Amino acid sequence: MEILHKKDIARGGFAGIRESPMIKESRLFGMKKVHDLSWDGIGNFVYLSDANFIPKGETGMHPHREIDVISFMVKGRVLHEGTLEHGKILDENEIQVQRGGGEGFFHNEINPDSIENRMIQMWCIPEITGQKSDYKKYTLKKNSFTKIYGGDENSDETFNSHTHIEIGAFSKGAKFSIEQQLLAYITKGIAIINDEKVQDGDFIRCKGLHFEAIEDSQIIMIYEKRK
Repeated sequence: MEILHKKDIARGGFAGIRESPMIKESRLFGMKKVHDLSWDGIGNFVYLSDANFIPKGETGMHPHREIDVISFMVKGRVLHEGTLEHGKILDENEIQVQRGGGEGFFHNEINPDSIENRMIQMWCIPEITGQKSDYKKYTLKKNSFTKIYGGDENSDETFNSHTHIEIGAFSKGAKFSIEQQLLAYITKGIAIINDEKVQDGDFIRCKGLHFEAIEDSQIIMIYEKRK
């Protein structure tokens, strides 16, 4: 098992955002520089940044095409503007998924409050090009996993992909096990994974995961699922 700590990632940012890019897939971003400790992704999962918006900060309106953009609010909220579902509020423990498709979309995410917030942004490359742009929104379930990405073309609940993303929110003492290759990111709390203590800001790469929440915790899991 490997662990990447957020504190070891160089802090960057743009506009009203300060961020730690944990996952930067080389086939999308190019060869990593010597001091870039970020990892490559898995399957079509190519990017994850742990970001804070400054008070009243925003990304600025910008486009995406042929990329699926996932935003998970860990703390605070954002006001969503753009060509898909303009004007929606994304509250704490809510997730929005925007499919760029062949049409593409524009968006601007805004912190409407006078305090800093925290958002995890992820990117996945769609397996089929030229799809229609679309938008989905989810609310995190308690003591369970919420599937937010991946599945077959017949599913209306999530956008289709062999790359799956689930976010779990678990109370102290909760346990679960998964027997496959995956990436996992802790966004809240402290837990034991495969007999090692991990905490908020730790990225884990492993084959098989045995989890126990030492305190109330959140975990993002990314894995490939093929027939």
